[in-house]
Amino acid sequence: MQKEALANGILSFIIPGLGQGLHGNAQKGIMLFIGMLVVHAAVYYVANNPFGSLISTLYHLYAGYDAYINY
Repeated sequence: MQKEALANGILSFIIPGLGQGLHGNAQKGIMLFIGMLVVHAAVYYVANNPFGSLISTLYHLYAGYDAYINY
């Protein structure tokens, strides 16, 4: 069970929402994926600097952590 939780966390870090979707929480997975698209678009068009990259990285970390904790 610990390995599956870790795998979900890693997958959701790479593509936010993937770990949640694989675990059976498709609605949350879709919302996190759409959120990622919005964050990346905002970073690309508005804050294309190290601060924007930090925001994007923190979003990915949150998605991975959420998938790991809620397994």
